Amino acid sequence: MEDQQGQARPEPARCYRHPDRETGISCVRCDRPVCPECMIPASVGFQCPECVRGGSGTGHAPGASRPRTLAGGTVAADPRLVTKVLLGINVAVFVAVLTAGDRLVDALAMVGHAFDPATAEWIGVADGEWYRMLTSAFLHQEPWHIGFNMLALWWLGPQLEAALGRWRYLALYLLSALGGSTLTYLLAAQNQMSLGASGAIFGLFGATAVLMRRMRYDMRPILVLLAINLAITFTFSGIAWEAHLGGLVVGAVVAYAMVHAPRDRRALVQYGTCAVVLLGVVVACAVRTAELIG
Repeated sequence: MEDQQGQARPEPARCYRHPDRETGISCVRCDRPVCPECMIPASVGFQCPECVRGGSGTGHAPGASRPRTLAGGTVAADPRLVTKVLLGINVAVFVAVLTAGDRLVDALAMVGHAFDPATAEWIGVADGEWYRMLTSAFLHQEPWHIGFNMLALWWLGPQLEAALGRWRYLALYLLSALGGSTLTYLLAAQNQMSLGASGAIFGLFGATAVLMRRMRYDMRPILVLLAINLAITFTFSGIAWEAHLGGLVVGAVVAYAMVHAPRDRRALVQYGTCAVVLLGVVVACAVRTAELIG
């Protein structure tokens, strides 16, 4: 097309997503033309859908502006999902125990080093069955045992999961379980069998106390409940107090690192604390194993 002086007019810009639509607006990030349907308001000008999907619109990485939990985790639509999964695993294993009987308990429970007369073999963590330290935390035999533990998990878990985020909460739970098993391995009789999620649950107690202090909430309810559970731990026989204390200490330490980590070094402090705790578990178990079989 030519104007009245015979000069060629420039071809009008067309939306890169809708070539049939002319537009005079371009994306402020990639400079591609966008039509009114595709333009997305930014702090300055407009952006195209692909630039918005590829970043926050502020030059940050994708997801940098998403809502975060107190500990820096991603805010999830269902803040109870991990708690539900953990509860489901515990219940499923309990049903399996009811079906399989003592065979499953003997195979998965926490035991340091013991002679099994049925197989005429040595069993336990010291014999290389390291998995017992974690599998025992999902194992229950009595209905009242799993009932109390799952009630506490359902009461404490969702608040911690919402505050920490799913992966941090899961790390807290599993490390607390390992902490309980580790102290049991170190202090209990080598042939003492223990099982149950109590170590992990006490870890949630410790973490809840840390979180409530961080949020400056009234701590009396959680402290009273914790005191009652500790009194039960040391009053009644047949309770592995080592698992309770080990889980409590690890849960409090990990939670403190989660909620007090400086924002600019959050990942380093949180992941570093979890790594140090896990390394402590490995070293402690290696020392105890050398003592038992050395």
